[in-house]
This record gives sequence, structure tokens and C-alpha cells, in this order.
Amino acid sequence: MPEENIHVFVVEDDTFLSGIYQKKFEMEGFKVSVADNGEKGLIDIAKKKPDVVLLDILLPKLDGFAVLAKLKANPETKDIPVILLTNLGQKDDVEKGLEAGAVDYLIKAHFKPSEVVAKVRKALTNK
Repeated sequence: MPEENIHVFVVEDDTFLSGIYQKKFEMEGFKVSVADNGEKGLIDIAKKKPDVVLLDILLPKLDGFAVLAKLKANPETKDIPVILLTNLGQKDDVEKGLEAGAVDYLIKAHFKPSEVVAKVRKALTNK
């Protein structure tokens, strides 16, 4: 799949951070959509059906775990790979996210945007 056809959806309430990711993915040739809260993210993901979702956990209106659960429960969105993007590094959060269906888990502080792009590519090849 050529990267310009790959649609990455970022659900992140830190607009500075989502802007960095958006810029990086666009520079790499991806199509990017952004939502700044869980509720909007959920609605837009169901509408736009992106190829992959980067999902923050601590979000206004609906947290990332709730968004993930709803995406996985919806037959139309259940197969979209979701990568959790968060500063919560506790092992039980990681396990909870992976058990709920996330394909990967990134701790924001540990990953540069280029590494996040690499993780997205990996998630898409494993799809």
C-alpha cells in the first residue's frame, strides 16, 4: 500500500504534540486526521475508517480505554489497528491496553516522532 494512501488518525488532546505527529506523518507521505478528545475521535474514526489509529489514553470526554473498547466492539472499526500513545507507563496500563485489542503501546516520552512512524509502519505490515 503506497504511503500516500495510508490514513493515520491521531487522537491526542495535547495540540502541540498532535501537531508534531501530524507534521511528521505528512512529511512521510501519510494522510492524517486529528481529534482532540475521545468522543470526537470515536465519531470521526467510525466515519473516516483510517488505516491505523494513534490513541492517547488520558483524554477529555472519553478516555482512550473507552474509545478502544468501543472501536473493538464496532464491526466496522474492530479491525483498525490501534496504537496507544501515552505517558502512562505502568505495566497494568500496558497490559490492559493490549488485552483490549491495541496492537502496540508507546510511551510518548520514550519515542521520537520518527520512531512512532516506524511503529505505525510495523502495525500496518502485521495487519
